[in-house]
Amino acid sequence: LQKILILLQVTLSVVVGKTLMILFPNAMKRYILKMGEKSRMNQNPKFSYENWGPTFFSFKYLQFVLKVKWKRLEDEAHEGHPAPNTPVVTLGGEVCHLLDFLQDNRPLILNFGSCT
Repeated sequence: LQKILILLQVTLSVVVGKTLMILFPNAMKRYILKMGEKSRMNQNPKFSYENWGPTFFSFKYLQFVLKVKWKRLEDEAHEGHPAPNTPVVTLGGEVCHLLDFLQDNRPLILNFGSCT
């Protein structure tokens, strides 16, 4: 049910966005550039609006947003429910799942940090 609701929401936003791009291209360009400022996408001088702006509200955009949003559904943790079996990458580059690291009844401890 959640996937269907996400599909409807994203599809509606893409249809509305694409329609507005056709009807009001300059206003949508300003809007998309404003969104690019928030993500700092437009700070790279080699990456102009013409490279990424027209991809907004395309079919590939729809597919990508759906994939990301559906994947996030699997990563949600709720108190009292089983832990999500999120994919992780080892230091050696091997892709496995978080729960693969469980051993018997020992607790699994995740330690997040940064190396800079």
